[in-house]
Amino acid sequence: MEKPMYRLHCFGQSGNAFKTVFMLRALGEPFEAVQVDFFNGITRDPAWREEHNEMGEAPVLEDGDLHLTQSGAILTYLANKHGRFGGATEREKLEVLRWILFDNHKFTSYFATYRFMKSFGATEPDPVVMKFLLGRAEGAFAIVDKHLATRDWMVGDGPTIADFSLSGYMFYPQDESGIDIAQRWPHIGAWIERLKGVPGWANPYEAMPGTQTAPKW
Repeated sequence: MEKPMYRLHCFGQSGNAFKTVFMLRALGEPFEAVQVDFFNGITRDPAWREEHNEMGEAPVLEDGDLHLTQSGAILTYLANKHGRFGGATEREKLEVLRWILFDNHKFTSYFATYRFMKSFGATEPDPVVMKFLLGRAEGAFAIVDKHLATRDWMVGDGPTIADFSLSGYMFYPQDESGIDIAQRWPHIGAWIERLKGVPGWANPYEAMPGTQTAPKW
């Protein structure tokens, strides 16, 4: 009997969704990508929230009757279920969790918000706000760059969900953020190239539904 396929609610511009896509593809697990019409406001619709995610966010993973939201929770679930990419020891598993929490709170958080306001915001961003976000992102990037100066992967001897989580927004065009990440943080740049060599990696705009648009600002 053919096993049920995962369904993933996602859209091309979402690096948080791509984290899960990267994981599923690295696992070799088939999935149905369901487009979330984010830019037309579907995630603000009460009916969508009631059915899919009360938080109004993507990704949403469906595994049979189980619906999971928040990329960190989804990645952890998939790592535990398939026994891969979660860390080889209990200590590594805690280290993976530590970096996912750092990613969600700082590394992805500030950079993704900066990129969104520059490329997809409805109004031109406030320079003061952008300066604040950029400063916070630069601080988080410096921490990860230093960590990667002496290792190939965030935790252990191979890629884990910590790498998938932290790299979610690293594969988008430079003009969407205006930041040359590889030039400014060379250890992150080298890590990004290593991740592109992980079986299953793909360009986010090719791996997820939706139309790529030019940056607004």
